[in-house]
Amino acid sequence: MKQIPYGISNFKKLRTADMLYIEKTNFIKTIESDSRYLIMLRPRRFGKSLLLSTLQHYYDESEIDSFDTLFRDLYIGKNPTPLKNSYKTLLFEFSRIETENRDTIYTGFMDNVRDTLEKFLRKYGYKQRDIDRLKERDTPEGILKIFFMIVEKEKIYIFIDEYDHFANSILADDMRLFKKIVGKGGFVRSFYETLKTETFTGVVDRIFITGVTPITMDSMTSGFNIATDITNQNRYNDLLGFTKRETTDILQRIFDKCDISEDEILEKVTKWYNGYKFNSEAKNRLYNPNMVLYFIYNFNYKKCENPKDMLDTNIASDYGKIMRLFQLGDVDENFKVLEALIEDNEIIEEIVSRFDFDRDFEVRDFINLLYYMGFITIKEDDIFDTKFMIPNSVIKQLYFDYFKVEIEKRADIKFADRAIKNAIKTLVTSNNIEPFIDEFRNVLKLLSNRDFMRMDEKHIKSILLTMLYSVDAYFIKSEPEYEGKYPDIMLLFRSPYKLKYQFLFELKYYKKSKPKDRETKIKEGKEQIEDYLKIKEIMELESLRSYLIISDGREVEVFEVI
Repeated sequence: MKQIPYGISNFKKLRTADMLYIEKTNFIKTIESDSRYLIMLRPRRFGKSLLLSTLQHYYDESEIDSFDTLFRDLYIGKNPTPLKNSYKTLLFEFSRIETENRDTIYTGFMDNVRDTLEKFLRKYGYKQRDIDRLKERDTPEGILKIFFMIVEKEKIYIFIDEYDHFANSILADDMRLFKKIVGKGGFVRSFYETLKTETFTGVVDRIFITGVTPITMDSMTSGFNIATDITNQNRYNDLLGFTKRETTDILQRIFDKCDISEDEILEKVTKWYNGYKFNSEAKNRLYNPNMVLYFIYNFNYKKCENPKDMLDTNIASDYGKIMRLFQLGDVDENFKVLEALIEDNEIIEEIVSRFDFDRDFEVRDFINLLYYMGFITIKEDDIFDTKFMIPNSVIKQLYFDYFKVEIEKRADIKFADRAIKNAIKTLVTSNNIEPFIDEFRNVLKLLSNRDFMRMDEKHIKSILLTMLYSVDAYFIKSEPEYEGKYPDIMLLFRSPYKLKYQFLFELKYYKKSKPKDRETKIKEGKEQIEDYLKIKEIMELESLRSYLIISDGREVEVFEVI
């Protein structure tokens, strides 16, 4: 049984340790035949670093003796290209630069550049006097120019990993500092201008750049306008991420050891980790590879149970940091976008390939930011716009975590987290919904008192979902389809939690100024639930309890429908 390479992004380490590797080397021929200078953007933890490591080991002349060990049984090992092991390779990795202030950023960037170039010179046997020359300059572009003077007779393939990582951190805190560093005359642009110059001399023969967002691209490419952005091209959709077939192959180790239905496991993994699409015409939706490997690595093989935490805390931390970019532009308009996504699970906008910071950051830019970060993905499109959707349950959970924090900040309230969790515990263990409704009622009153929410059924549902997402023991479905009908909220069993009840909630909002509206909504809600309970798939749900929740935005009533 091969080891699971969870958290491993070094291709050579992965291959020599006989770890699981999902074949992606069939893309190398496509990459090689494309433009010499490429940019590929994907969400965090999507396999970008492993891709660059794979390419580096394939093209590096110093790895020629390792070629058979690393590639023999892979597609590219059986079908090598003429350029294999024909370059000296140079890898820049910019994710560890401190962003406290302009000086620490500058020093960190310069040290990163110098250390990377020094490592290259040592690797390829350059003399110490050449290495010492890197100390003659004290700017990133100056150090880079000295380096290219030293290696003027070489042919180099440059890889840049997470090109935008530190710049995104700057942008979230200080737009003026971002423009100063990345804009005209800034040291980041000067760095890329120097790289561009060396493509003309022939020393830099190829470049492959990865990142998350195109936020830095507009400023960067003003001095580096030679790169081709392949992010949204159909033929590269499957380059990063796992297809359904690849994911099924990985899950085979569970199928072989546990008496569990393949469809059951795949359905759970799909709900939590699947959904990504980077071109509307692409055949496959993709699973986040890091999330799938996390699931396999943490699966309880003795009890044949799923991990209790389906959301990797490392991923949550990564996305939590990048959520700071939600503060760009008009924060209130951004919040409305998040509300709409939570309420409707979709939003419409056109895809843009870069952001122009010479104009204001608009709602369109924010929606595209969500797309590139992986918070939304392509559902479908037409000739005018793209319809985006939330890809999976992991992202939904992150949304509701953020939504809760934003509500608390904006309305100057604090959710009673412990009380809410205890109330939900009482509900799921004894089918006693009253403590939870009391907490729900308290939250609505706090919001109403501050005139925060434009109360209607969708907003009430958003608050209810936010509270329910504080406990991750269920699959929480918002308006799932059953034979053309859509219950508002379903709480369904998920392994490894062994709970007593499943739940169906239908919500109705009425206007207090219209006394008959309440009775009408109660009648309508009960009839809808009775219709749901006649649906075969819902009838077969074990220990299902059904509730009608009705509110005017302040008061809340609940009725169990049997």
